[in-house]
Amino acid sequence: MHAAGADFQQMAIQWHERPDLETAAEAAAQYVIGRLEEARKDRGFATLALSGGTTPQVLFARLAASPFRWDGVHVFWVDERVVPPAHSDSNYRLAQEALLGPARIPEGQIHRIRAELPAESAAQQYTENIRQFFRLTEGTLPSFDVLHLGLGADGHTASLFPGEALVDDRSGIAAAVHVAKLTTWRITLLPGVLLAARQILFFTAGGEKAPIIHTVLHEPYDPHRWPSQIVIHSGRNVAWFLGGPR
Repeated sequence: MHAAGADFQQMAIQWHERPDLETAAEAAAQYVIGRLEEARKDRGFATLALSGGTTPQVLFARLAASPFRWDGVHVFWVDERVVPPAHSDSNYRLAQEALLGPARIPEGQIHRIRAELPAESAAQQYTENIRQFFRLTEGTLPSFDVLHLGLGADGHTASLFPGEALVDDRSGIAAAVHVAKLTTWRITLLPGVLLAARQILFFTAGGEKAPIIHTVLHEPYDPHRWPSQIVIHSGRNVAWFLGGPR
């Protein structure tokens, strides 16, 4: 683990670089488990918010293969595509097949986004479910113990894409967003929730992602252009796990 230069030190970023995705996934899985164990010891339960995409599959598989006991660990999602849970594009389905099922996480600890509903309804229901679970009072935000994020080639994270007006939202919990370039709707946690996480973990491949990683870390702060800069620059604790060269 090392901080890669003064910019990283100022942003309190932990940097974990491994030669390939498999070894990065193993390191990331152990890191996640450590944070969850700490939270469960402190409060009797822990919370984990997952992102989708193809890269996380290897991380989810490592988590599932661990001897870690998942009692009291509640699983949420950072974002979801507006598709039924059995659809091949579903982030829930990805996690179910790679992690939730193999690790035998009880259904009562799984808090999926009901993305088979219309996008606005799904976002409202998810917001209410989070409020109830965390017992939030009006105007407060949840604080996930571990919030796992990915990084898109365009600098997006969660389902906050370049040009999205909601990158300025620091009070909402979740919302439906229309991703124009993909001509689709998604449901996403909003920036205030990302920033409130006790631990943010980026897990990504190196190589092809190297240019955008350099950009979001070193270019001037412009979250409307590079939404991932919101959490990279302002998150409480941000750890990167990178598999392959940077």
